[in-house]
Amino acid sequence: MALTQTDLANLDTAIASAELEVQLEGRKVKYRSTDELLKARAHVAGVLNGAASGGVQRATFRHNFTTSRGE
Repeated sequence: MALTQTDLANLDTAIASAELEVQLEGRKVKYRSTDELLKARAHVAGVLNGAASGGVQRATFRHNFTTSRGE
């Protein structure tokens, strides 16, 4: 299963209420500290932002070709 916006909202709710148990991807996850919750939130947000931007960014290259006629 993929992470969803609902998972991010669940983490936000848990952080706001200082709850350490969160429902993510259909499973209950219990964190040891609020710091772990914040790290998990940053991870989920990063995954969702990467998916929204199309995933892997590709480089664009520009080539200039010249020819010599021998004149």
